[in-house]
Amino acid sequence: MQTTWTTRLAVSEISTYRWSFEEDVLRYKEHGFTALGVWRPKLSDCGEAKGRELLLDSGMKVSSLNWAGGFTGNDGRTFSEAMHDALDAVDVASQLGADCLVVLAGSRSGHTRNHAKRILTKALSELAEAAQAVGIQLAVEPMHVGCAQEFTFLTSIPDTLDVIATLGRSNCGIVFDSYHMAQDQNAIDWLPSIVPFIRLVQLGDSKRAPVGEQNRCLLGHGNVPLPAIVQTIEKYGYRGFYEVELLGEDVEHFDYSEVLAASFQTVKSYEVRTDSGD
Repeated sequence: MQTTWTTRLAVSEISTYRWSFEEDVLRYKEHGFTALGVWRPKLSDCGEAKGRELLLDSGMKVSSLNWAGGFTGNDGRTFSEAMHDALDAVDVASQLGADCLVVLAGSRSGHTRNHAKRILTKALSELAEAAQAVGIQLAVEPMHVGCAQEFTFLTSIPDTLDVIATLGRSNCGIVFDSYHMAQDQNAIDWLPSIVPFIRLVQLGDSKRAPVGEQNRCLLGHGNVPLPAIVQTIEKYGYRGFYEVELLGEDVEHFDYSEVLAASFQTVKSYEVRTDSGD
């Protein structure tokens, strides 16, 4: 039986920053999306119990919970505090039935790169064990070097996979965000080899590589080869969610409903088909 891949389209709540959690759930569904990437501050404002009820009533799924991490102390928290928060995030992800929990390592924060990796490996080892117990996948996100400084010292997929490989945990993989990882036009060439490690695909486009803050444009209006990326990822067996994530000056003047409608139609035009029996 053939099914269209658009049944796995989601939106990251960061894309509609000014809307509430309640609005996101209702509006995303109205525009044809089946899931949302939950942003923890919005869920907290809504209330976790009420949020779960809204999701159940609407039939919307959770593509990801965003985010846990900062283990290197860059945001002023101790390692213990960051771990406590991350373990709480695992519990919330489990209660929401989230497909994965996004993890950001934290910046180097004065550490040597090797020491930062050791800190992250220690955190992921403990976190992956807790996540496995409740059936949650961890998705570690590398970011483009031009905008990663405040969030993570992982700025390439090889570096991220090196950390994950030391864990030996099947429930720990990566986020492939096209905005961060496909600025290089050669990305299509190495993409097939990393598909087994992808736990979440985020769709972002841009007219130029990031320098400082992220600045994404409407999907299809930039230089990222999104159709080829999606087709390649599907061809090599990815069956998870595709999460639209848009933020920055190039999109902030658009009405959110306009952004959602345009995003859905653009992605739908890629016409990828998958075998549901896979």
